[in-house]
Amino acid sequence: MAEGSTTDRVGRIMGRLPYIALAASIVLVVAGSSVGVPHQGWPTVGLAVAATVGWLVWWIALHPQWEHDEPKMIVFFLGLAALIYLLVWTSPLFGFFAWSGYILTTYGLRRWRRLAAGTLVAGAGAISQMGGFSTLSEPGIVPVFLVVLAINIGVANVMIWVTMWTLEQTEKRARMIDELGVANAKLASALKENAGLHAQLLAQAREAGVLDERQRMAGEIHDVLAQGLTGIVTQLEAAEAATPRPVDQSRHLDNAKRLARDSLTEARRSVQALRPQTLDGAGLPEAIGEVVKEWTRVHEVKAELTTTGTRRTLLPDIEAALLRTAQEALANVARHAGAGRVGLTLSYMEDVVTLDVRDDGDGFDPSLPAAVSENGGYGLAAMRERLARIAGSLEVESEPGAGTALSACVPAIAIGAAA
Repeated sequence: MAEGSTTDRVGRIMGRLPYIALAASIVLVVAGSSVGVPHQGWPTVGLAVAATVGWLVWWIALHPQWEHDEPKMIVFFLGLAALIYLLVWTSPLFGFFAWSGYILTTYGLRRWRRLAAGTLVAGAGAISQMGGFSTLSEPGIVPVFLVVLAINIGVANVMIWVTMWTLEQTEKRARMIDELGVANAKLASALKENAGLHAQLLAQAREAGVLDERQRMAGEIHDVLAQGLTGIVTQLEAAEAATPRPVDQSRHLDNAKRLARDSLTEARRSVQALRPQTLDGAGLPEAIGEVVKEWTRVHEVKAELTTTGTRRTLLPDIEAALLRTAQEALANVARHAGAGRVGLTLSYMEDVVTLDVRDDGDGFDPSLPAAVSENGGYGLAAMRERLARIAGSLEVESEPGAGTALSACVPAIAIGAAA
């Protein structure tokens, strides 16, 4: 039988119903004897009842595991059918017990064998309804008996077919529930494993990002700050040597001051790139706006930020990457473009967020290597690598004398969605 609470209830009913039906039939036989319903001698009736009870107890109560051995179940049902016919022979009122045979056809039998067993039980039921075996010898009774038998067989097989279909559906649902449970367990295990892998990959990505930032900072310190300090020292030495020439000395001191201011600006930018403190307690548009405002003040070049779409808080790594991209892009403009105006647009869309930076400066040829293109290329590789770590991308459009347009695109993963 199928597992589950429904099957358990069916098993309990099949275990008790035959005894209840047999007890009820005995009561009817005793009551019927007082009104003239014929029966065999009481010793014969008692032996038939005892044999039936023993047969049921032996097969169902004492050996329930035999239910899964269909050859043994066929023996059980053939013996049960013989006992049913024996009881009906002792008294037609035992036909009430015969009906329990229809239910017991589902006990250990499969498919067409259930229908054959039901047909066998239907014969005993028809004999009982006709008044017992003694009535079959009466003239003209055979056609009536055949009609009653056909009705019994039809009703029995319909009942058995419905029972078979119900049990099959119950077993199918039980299998589906079991399979769903196994699938859910596998899914939970896979999700747990994926979560661990994701955490591991994220840790590795962060470690790689730290190494990349260190390399980038080392390059900037060497290429920008160190060169600036070297230039300052050179100008101060030149000023000291030009003490007899006040005009030249003043010019060298002014150059040293300018180089110091530029180096200080680069140092601040590098520190901000290490950790975007501008984002602490502020949204991304406000943080980029502060960067634009400070850049405009230092470089005296007009720059404006425009924000479009429905703004939302993104993952910290994504917002930091966009902020650093804005800082790097503005630094490139100040260092190379010679622009008179810069426009930044932060666009929140359904699936992505873009940052566009446009200037009207000198421009450059993006197809040339960075070492060849003096006005472009510097910092673009670093920006691309930073954006690639968060599944973003960078597009650059420029040509000499026509300015530069830079577009950074990142996935719009909000903090709530990521959780």
